[in-house]
Order: sequence, then C-alpha cells, then structure tokens
Amino acid sequence: MSKFVTRFLKDDSGATAIEYGLIAALVAVVLVSALTAMGGKLTSTFTAVSAALP
Repeated sequence: MSKFVTRFLKDDSGATAIEYGLIAALVAVVLVSALTAMGGKLTSTFTAVSAALP
C-alpha cells in the first residue's frame, strides 16, 4: 500500500493537464477582451461587407 501512495504522490501528469487548462482559460480571456475592445470596429466592418454584397 505504501508503494501505491508513494507512486501517487510522485505522479505529476495531472499537473500538466491543469496547466494546459489554465493556459486555455487565459487565452480565452484575452480573446474575449480583445474582441470586446474592437467590437465597434468589427460591427462597422461587417456592416460594410454586408452592404457591398449583392
């Protein structure tokens, strides 16, 4: 039983998954912030493109 506990405590594969999750969350926050900041410009661009299409 002690070998199992020792091996469990040394296993850090779960930490890698958590780190990837945190990185993905950070990227999502940055993307949402950037798109929110550029919202008005994006709306005007899409409106112009929509008006140009037949």
